[in-house]
Amino acid sequence: QVQLVESGGGEVRTGGSLRLSCVVSESPFSLLAWRWFRQAPGKQREFIASINENRETKYADSVKGRFAVSRDSAKNTIYLQLNSLNHEDTAVYYCNEFTRLRDYWGQGTQVTVSS
Repeated sequence: QVQLVESGGGEVRTGGSLRLSCVVSESPFSLLAWRWFRQAPGKQREFIASINENRETKYADSVKGRFAVSRDSAKNTIYLQLNSLNHEDTAVYYCNEFTRLRDYWGQGTQVTVSS
């Protein structure tokens, strides 16, 4: 049973930084990538970043140059470094394990950017 647990969210001022973590219980053979999404109030959930087992990364245009996704295989943990934050980055951030069979989701962690 795959379980993902996010942490590291909180409140930060504009221009500040946060580092989110996602601990993954297991990864099946059908694994394609680990991904980060976010959802702001009244908006659709949007893709933010992904990383596969070869450490190839992809980013949404809205966060390129500001966010960085990485992983620590020994700790079964996926990270998302958030830099140069602004109010539009305020959202619940979700960790996702993308496989050929289905997606697994964490409970989300709140990121709030204040002035």
